[in-house]
Amino acid sequence: MALITFIPQPSLAAFVELFWHYDGYAQGHAWERVLPTGNVQLVVRLRDDPLRTYEPHDSKQPQACRGPLICGPHSKYFAIDTTPLALCMGVLFKPGGAYPFLGAPASEFHNLTVPLDTLWGPAAHELRDRLLEARTPNARFRILERSLLSQKQTPLERHPAVAFALQEFQAVPQNRTIAEVARQTGLSSKWFIESFRAQVGLSPKVYCRLQRFQTALTRMGRRQELDWADLALECGYYDQAHFIRDFREFADLCPTKYLADRTFQLDHVRLADLLHFCPIFGVRFMGESEPIRSS
Repeated sequence: MALITFIPQPSLAAFVELFWHYDGYAQGHAWERVLPTGNVQLVVRLRDDPLRTYEPHDSKQPQACRGPLICGPHSKYFAIDTTPLALCMGVLFKPGGAYPFLGAPASEFHNLTVPLDTLWGPAAHELRDRLLEARTPNARFRILERSLLSQKQTPLERHPAVAFALQEFQAVPQNRTIAEVARQTGLSSKWFIESFRAQVGLSPKVYCRLQRFQTALTRMGRRQELDWADLALECGYYDQAHFIRDFREFADLCPTKYLADRTFQLDHVRLADLLHFCPIFGVRFMGESEPIRSS
């Protein structure tokens, strides 16, 4: 499998974590569970077979999309078939970074996968056509850059209160309460939560819980044995029971099962049943690729 990642130009880098490009993705298993990250992704399939996503415990009603799509901020796991992913690419947005390009509050896409043409109209299909015509990943990355800049619906800026809150909430372990951060923004609690949900897509409480969960996955890394109590405290949980309870809620797995079935991506777990999970959503890599930085 060839995986290439790309850091966009400075005007986008504050909103986009990276662009990614898969060529030749193949696994020994057909399905994967995708664990929630809270991030938004734009995904473009570069072959004709559709991407199929499945809601938890419902393998009979897939959502199939042949064109580009937006994977909204998820706070629950979902599933997708791995077989049609040999050639695809996408954009991983930073928290709150997708808002200028959606044309609607990010909260409207919570736990949803939406065809991009419902937001961009014909421009979504024109983007895919141009990507198919390009012959190199770098040329495709440049097309994505230009498309994002041309489709931005609002100024490329975050609400100052949301930007401040994200900075505070991303500290590990989190040592500020949501109420403390809200007071420091100068907004009322209600207006702070509404502004945060509009731009990030999640409530501050859910976002902070996902931050702890994702920190735990990162610190688990590739290790096979861990002191779970120590890990829980390092990540900001009250105790080991709190950690395991949250882990089960977000992953529908116990931590030891995750260690046994995880893939090369931190947010993906092999499945042996008919729940289909896709490796391109929630992309977090373990050093397989060094980002190409925009000049």
